[in-house]
Amino acid sequence: MTDTGIQKTSKSPLSVCMLASGSKGNAVYISNGETAILLDAGLSGIEIERRLSAINVKPETLDAILISHEHADHIRGAGILSRRYDLPLYINPATRRAAASQLGNIKACRDFECGAAFSVNTLHIHPFSLSHDAENPAGFTFQYADAKLGVATDLGIATGLVKDHLKECGILVLEANHDPEMLLTGSYPWPIKQRIKGRGGHLSNEDSKSLLCELAHSNLSHVVLAHLSGENNTPEKALSIVGQALTNTRTRVSVASQDKCGDILHVY
Repeated sequence: MTDTGIQKTSKSPLSVCMLASGSKGNAVYISNGETAILLDAGLSGIEIERRLSAINVKPETLDAILISHEHADHIRGAGILSRRYDLPLYINPATRRAAASQLGNIKACRDFECGAAFSVNTLHIHPFSLSHDAENPAGFTFQYADAKLGVATDLGIATGLVKDHLKECGILVLEANHDPEMLLTGSYPWPIKQRIKGRGGHLSNEDSKSLLCELAHSNLSHVVLAHLSGENNTPEKALSIVGQALTNTRTRVSVASQDKCGDILHVY
């Protein structure tokens, strides 16, 4: 299978592509060859269309848009894409209320609750609560056949609940937002620094490494480090620190980009 599109095979039942990741916008494409969804839509509608086109995906082939929380870098293009392509929007009620003015009128809004699994066609989704300064932020696991993908960004701390849900994933998308020293000496105002470091903020490289030390297992094929700060981190620092959790393993590690699509990765 090439990395120019996603199709179902017996060896690759679940695939993921990071369309964008960072404080300027987040979007993830997930497909099992039968069902395709967009997790978050934090770029403009036009830009998301462009990035989907870069991996040979037409927006009208999506089955749904799934929203993690109401911050603009996760929902900026969700409303327009939902209306333009008649896509149902899966969102929890508290997030829907908080995001109402940004989303506009949504024809098909389907609520989910954190902790309660649901399915979009053939893709099984389990949302779980995160510690972040939003109304009811969610991380997710996605399952199809024996393949499991976990996505957890925008979390101030990795709770026991987070760790439990992310066990035994074949691919993990984990936040590695900042380097503590860069954050401390950087230009951000002190209240924002405190917010980023706090329980409702974002995971540091060291935090992400500690979490990954608990989640690593022999069948973890790939870890994608996501939501890196453009000012308070670098891909090199994130890879160097978080990668220590995977020493002497076969797990590959990469960093998601703000400016371009990543590779299409497959859960085997």
